Amino acid sequence: MTTYRIAPSILSADFARLGEEVRDVISAGADWIHFDVMDNHYVPNLTFGPMVCQALRKHSSVPIDVHLMVQPVDALALAFAKAGADLVSFHPDASAHVDRTLQLIRGEGKQAGLVFNPATPLDVLEYVIDKVDLILIMSVNPGFGGQSFIDSALRKVEKARKLIDATGRDIRLEVDGGIKVDNIRRVADAGADTFVAGSAIFGAPPYRNVIDAMRSALAR
Repeated sequence: MTTYRIAPSILSADFARLGEEVRDVISAGADWIHFDVMDNHYVPNLTFGPMVCQALRKHSSVPIDVHLMVQPVDALALAFAKAGADLVSFHPDASAHVDRTLQLIRGEGKQAGLVFNPATPLDVLEYVIDKVDLILIMSVNPGFGGQSFIDSALRKVEKARKLIDATGRDIRLEVDGGIKVDNIRRVADAGADTFVAGSAIFGAPPYRNVIDAMRSALAR
């Protein structure tokens, strides 16, 4: 039986009270905290650095899932691993040496993931899937919160699920972008088991109502 995980993205939280927001959303049933790192270089926005992750670590009783939208990758991947991240994911096109970056993250005792933009093929997985703990499929173009779900991502989720199942390994399949109560079941049916939701949760308090509704949709 699939264990589903819901990972609220703090990109949509109230930045003035992030520690409280993290505690509140965990109390409401969040499984992970998703941490979107943007550098105003790989993507046109600027968000959080390792010090924010370190500060929030003491507020989070669940895994911190860091998604790096940065270029270059290695220095920040190590910095976030040391700052308390449990999972560190990056875009393969942002790393000069994908295999090396994966090994750097796992060498810190953290789980490593690869992220695929809507128009990025999964080809690199043929060579490094043995070093991947998480595959993250973007169902929006990275850089901004609150975007609409891109339906073609479902085909990529289906393909990634087949690749994962062929390995026999426990690799999480995460989807990020436009996830809402009314589409989460469809994304799960395509093969996803972990769901990032930002504005859908933080934009509609009380948070438990939304998370419970997502779980109800997943249970159908």
